[in-house]
Amino acid sequence: MAVSKAPSVLARSKESLQRRSEFLISEVGLEPLYIAQRSEIIGHSLEGRLRPGYYAVKFLKENGLLKRDPNYSTVFKISEKAFRKKFISPHKEAALHLAEDYDAACKGDVPTNFRFT
Repeated sequence: MAVSKAPSVLARSKESLQRRSEFLISEVGLEPLYIAQRSEIIGHSLEGRLRPGYYAVKFLKENGLLKRDPNYSTVFKISEKAFRKKFISPHKEAALHLAEDYDAACKGDVPTNFRFT
């Protein structure tokens, strides 16, 4: 099923797919079936897209800045511009360092905790 929806996953190394799958299952808490049905999310960069997006949304959720639980398929699939518009920009006053921390995470330097001051 995953290959028919996102044939580009065939170009990924087994190790790369394994790391992404482990992150999505263990850290994000997604079910393998959910990932298989939305296989395009596994094609995104772990360091450049999946982790930064997850950590930013997790920060927002933990600090009561999201009205409802996010749809992770949307979080990971929308464009960078759309992600920033939906999840970063609306909170720039309430979470002063969110954009800075998100930018650092996109460069592979994920802060231990996104800062709320």
